[in-house]
Amino acid sequence: MFAAFKRHRADSAEPAPADRAAAQPDMRVAIESIGKQASLMGRDAAEVRGLLDDTQKASAAQERAMAALTHQLHEITRAQQVIGDETGESLAAVSRARRAVEDVGREVAGIVDNLRDVADAAGVITQIALQTRLVAFNASVEAKRAGDAGRGFGVVADAVKDLAGKVEASSKEIMSTVGDLDRRIAALAREIEARPGQARQGAFHAALAEVDSGVARITDAAGQSGAVCAGLNSQIAALEGEMHGTTRALDAAMVRSEAFLKVSEQLIELVADCGIETEDTPYIAAAIETAGQVAKLLEDAVRTGTISIADLFDENYRPIPGTEPAQVTARFCDLTDRLLPQVQERVLGLSGRVVFCIAVDRNGYVPTHNRKYCQPQRPGELAWNTANSRWRRIFNDRTGLASARNRRPFLLQTYRRDMGNGQFVLMKEAAAPIAVDGRHWGGLRLAFQF
Repeated sequence: MFAAFKRHRADSAEPAPADRAAAQPDMRVAIESIGKQASLMGRDAAEVRGLLDDTQKASAAQERAMAALTHQLHEITRAQQVIGDETGESLAAVSRARRAVEDVGREVAGIVDNLRDVADAAGVITQIALQTRLVAFNASVEAKRAGDAGRGFGVVADAVKDLAGKVEASSKEIMSTVGDLDRRIAALAREIEARPGQARQGAFHAALAEVDSGVARITDAAGQSGAVCAGLNSQIAALEGEMHGTTRALDAAMVRSEAFLKVSEQLIELVADCGIETEDTPYIAAAIETAGQVAKLLEDAVRTGTISIADLFDENYRPIPGTEPAQVTARFCDLTDRLLPQVQERVLGLSGRVVFCIAVDRNGYVPTHNRKYCQPQRPGELAWNTANSRWRRIFNDRTGLASARNRRPFLLQTYRRDMGNGQFVLMKEAAAPIAVDGRHWGGLRLAFQF
């Protein structure tokens, strides 16, 4: 890696030996200083980018919550409109019921008049029956006085008297029944009668008045609620506009912080390419060397038939049920579980600053992590799982994909690592590509602390 850069420098025009000897210490000091400053700048840029990312996520969550609230307010407004329409229909129905009852009241009054006519007629019949009985009684007396000559007439007179008695009894029963009906219908008429200008109304109209009042209160409440919702809709619309503006500003800031971070990473890489040892050089060299070892192990497995090239490049990831964060498997997991720990675990001893050393495929999938991060998941403990069960997972974030898909000799990045439960760690990562028989399989990721 550094030999090519040295050959490039040898081919270039060089100053006189004495000048070169004098300039080299100053150049080394300057480059080392640039490397350190670039490293510090990268750390700050990564921190800023992480904070912006957190703010973006919070802003996105707020936007979603605001959108949900707006939808709910629209639903409430529509419901209030329906209430208003229904209460209007209810008032119209009450008005129709009142008119119908008034019509019934008029009909009832007519029935009362008819019943009274019937009662009058029954009274007349009763009077006639009384007179008929009296006449029949007198005829019966005269027939008895006539003796045998009036006996047949007496029989007729007695029959007429009995019939008149029955007619009188029926007429009285009719009058009694009509009297009861008259009282009941009169009471009903009083209950359904509207009395304009009077405080006390009939029970039915009083009930209708209560319904009217209740519906009117509902209408007023719906109207007031609608006005409040309209005001809220206006305020939320203004807030949504401001949040969209904030989101655009955050997006622009994220793009600029990304560019800033890339500049710092490029400076660090340029310093490393100069062939001057920096604090990052051992980790870069270890990443390149380890990537070569992993590539050889995988190539040997293919060559010996331990695994087919198709299985080694499998991308049909199968979810592991009940895992959170989600874990998946691929057809090469058994192979990597056997081959990778011997290489990856050894690199952890390079320095106390090393956080992890893993081989990932080109999609950021980690089939086999370092042993301390290969803990079985604990159901319902997302934070613990995020920090301790990092194997069989796909890390397709900015850093993960960049390291997985990098094909240059090495890539040096600065980023915040999510440890779960809102905890983050700032670190650097040296990555080198892993190729199997000339085909890019993925990358070796070596992360270390500042």
